[in-house]
Amino acid sequence: MKIVFATHNKNKLKEVQKLLPKSITLLSLEDINCLEDIPETADTIEGNAIQKADYVTKKYDLACFSDDTGLLVNALNGAPGIYSARYAGEQRDSEDNMDKLLSNLRESTDRSAQFKTAIALNISGEQHIFKGIVEGEITIDKRGGKGFGYDPIFMPKGYQQTFAELPMDIKNSIGHRGKAVEQLVQYLKTKHSSSF
Repeated sequence: MKIVFATHNKNKLKEVQKLLPKSITLLSLEDINCLEDIPETADTIEGNAIQKADYVTKKYDLACFSDDTGLLVNALNGAPGIYSARYAGEQRDSEDNMDKLLSNLRESTDRSAQFKTAIALNISGEQHIFKGIVEGEITIDKRGGKGFGYDPIFMPKGYQQTFAELPMDIKNSIGHRGKAVEQLVQYLKTKHSSSF
């Protein structure tokens, strides 16, 4: 079964492909020759995921899913939230984003946060939404060389390591994206098993 994952992010593509059964081949936006940046103008994480999936389905008429992820920090009233990728500006630089976040939390004793992923799947004329959340806290400084995005400053609940320090299989099993993808896979296995 081939399905489009509406992303330009190679790290995300790699991470999600590892979570899927071998019988599912992921196609990226580049694979279908969609080189433009798909607008993300919704005011919720779910809304952005839906917007991207709908764009691909409408323009290319392909089964596809899209995700949007946000880091919600309690002391910052849920920021960066839907602006997580461009928190420090349109250059979408992870280092700048982390630096800004750490700076904004410098005076705060409440460092609790959560990562939330929403996946919108468009298949066979239907749309389905899957969500994954992981609770944790923002560290004082960056730690670890694995992962991407905010991983070096996010320590999941029950662990003493950041996502950037944990092995990929552990991150995937406890992480927000892993939880949402697991629901996606279960749905595909149940409803579209003939495609496997």
